[in-house]
Amino acid sequence: MNDSPRIGSRRVYTGRVLNLDVDTVRFPNGTVGELEMIRHPGASAVVPFLSDPSGDDPQVLLIRQYRYAAEGFVYEIPAGRLDPGEEPVKCARRELREETGCDAERVEHLVTIYTTPGFTDEKIHLFMAVGLSRGELAREADEFIELETMLLSRALELIKRGVIQDAKTIVGLLYAAGFRAGR
Repeated sequence: MNDSPRIGSRRVYTGRVLNLDVDTVRFPNGTVGELEMIRHPGASAVVPFLSDPSGDDPQVLLIRQYRYAAEGFVYEIPAGRLDPGEEPVKCARRELREETGCDAERVEHLVTIYTTPGFTDEKIHLFMAVGLSRGELAREADEFIELETMLLSRALELIKRGVIQDAKTIVGLLYAAGFRAGR
């Protein structure tokens, strides 16, 4: 017996980054309806620590990236889509290297989150990286990125003031600060 609430699905758009399906679903009360669903392969993001995260006020490396949808530059942690069959930790290491030019001695899983479960199945696997060493950048043509080093306390203040608005970055920094850093 199939316990899936999905009765059927039709693809209405296939794109480079995502696909759009219209699913026919059975809701918990037994009724049936249609939902538009953005299908996404998932992603990884990484909070890069430049100093010992267990120190008093460790340094983190953030990026300021131009985002058309946000109409300007946005503070973010390095992140990107999973390649087909790619393990999330491998994606986190790849994105760290591509966007910051850094490699990490150690990458630890923090938490996995749904980005917007009302209309997409995208999950982002959040990691923290320590023991960074500089290397070569390998940015994509549509990535316009500036690197910014700051104390974790400053990053948290930027969240509090509404300057950092990217959800994965807020969750990653708050999770790292609350559960990993300063232990």
